[in-house]
Amino acid sequence: MNVINPATEEIITTLQEDSPQNLADKLEVLRKGQQAWVKKSLPERIAILLTFSQLLATQIEDLALILTNEVGKPLQQSRNEINGARNRIKWMLENAEKFLSDEVMIDEPGLKEIIKYEPLGLVCNISAWNYPYLVGVNVFIPALLSGNAVMYKPSEYATLTGLEIEKLLKAAGVSDDAFQVAIGGKNVGDALLDLPFQGYFFTGSYKTGQYIYEKVAPKMVPCQLELGGKDPLYITEDVTDVKGTAAATADGAFYNNGQSCCAVERIYVHEKNYDEYVAAFVEEVKSWKQGLPTDEVYLAALTRKDQIAVLENQVSDALKKGAKLLNGGQNTSNKGYYFEPTVLTNVDHTMLVMKEESFGPIIGIMKVKDDDEALALMQDTEYGLTASVYTAKQERAEHILAQINSGSGYWNCCDRVSAALPWSGRKHSGIGATLSHLGLRAFTKPKGYHLRG
Repeated sequence: MNVINPATEEIITTLQEDSPQNLADKLEVLRKGQQAWVKKSLPERIAILLTFSQLLATQIEDLALILTNEVGKPLQQSRNEINGARNRIKWMLENAEKFLSDEVMIDEPGLKEIIKYEPLGLVCNISAWNYPYLVGVNVFIPALLSGNAVMYKPSEYATLTGLEIEKLLKAAGVSDDAFQVAIGGKNVGDALLDLPFQGYFFTGSYKTGQYIYEKVAPKMVPCQLELGGKDPLYITEDVTDVKGTAAATADGAFYNNGQSCCAVERIYVHEKNYDEYVAAFVEEVKSWKQGLPTDEVYLAALTRKDQIAVLENQVSDALKKGAKLLNGGQNTSNKGYYFEPTVLTNVDHTMLVMKEESFGPIIGIMKVKDDDEALALMQDTEYGLTASVYTAKQERAEHILAQINSGSGYWNCCDRVSAALPWSGRKHSGIGATLSHLGLRAFTKPKGYHLRG
């Protein structure tokens, strides 16, 4: 398997993919090792994973460069990702004992009722390439904290980062038989679905998530899916700092080249603010520098070459149906997977750019006359990950967000994740939750104890 630098199309290295027999052998290692790992006390596991977080900090420059070289994101954004992952780990470690320890529900003479949180056992984590640290720690940190052994399959587009994660976990004290890495692409992922894991956790596209869910359903084990989105954002007429809002929301749409599940993917603007907002939005986008990710740029290369054709198709489709192109719209380099930041107006819901996940630096901005029209358009989607409203009034925002079937709602912000809140999707955006106390307990099986005496 060739590891390719998407910014230069050079081969970084070649790795050997795991065979089905290799994967079965690794699973057997985990099966034997999980019993020893779970016998470590929760404070011991917390201390080990704290060391892992500290190692991320001491080696951040090397880790960020490896990440940038294989996924194409700007170097500073790679540093930001690792620091963000450390913040999430901090919250998990500080709250693990509170939410994973036994809970006494009834304690009265002659009767005690307790909930114990037992590990699932053997956890399979099929992870993503767009934020391998952030997406990864959502799963393997709470899984290990809970006493599970983990088979971690990094995306084939972020394998070197996955191997660095393994190296640092083991340097921190996670035993070799509690964490194993599966190397490869689709075939390796398929082979993992055939193995007898006791929980599956996947981050990626709806199509692949649906396939995994159907494939593992007969096992009747937990299967959580963090999938894509077509996340809407609404700018009301009472927003006063239109220019500042345009800059913040442009960042919400284009950060990491728009390759974020919770990136803003479609924007609705009240007609009173529309012209000013669009002008400010385009001005902001035009100010960004795009180039090699190791330079000081805001936009660099897409991770996957195939996505360029998806974006070109969305632009072509929109223009044929009457959209207006205000910026970008095409591949910008003969070498590397680059695509200009693209802004389309005069869009509507007959266009792919407003209906299908883009996962790239492209946005459609649509004029609306009032909250009712905005709400109807925001609801018009098969996805349900996040939704955002910018308005001067919190009550107004909450009224709109309460009617949208999404896992997260944002008032005067967008494209953000908090370790303290559940990260979950509705409809085609997934099932289950990571982060928060729900995410810690997602890797456990609750058992009720009725104790008389």
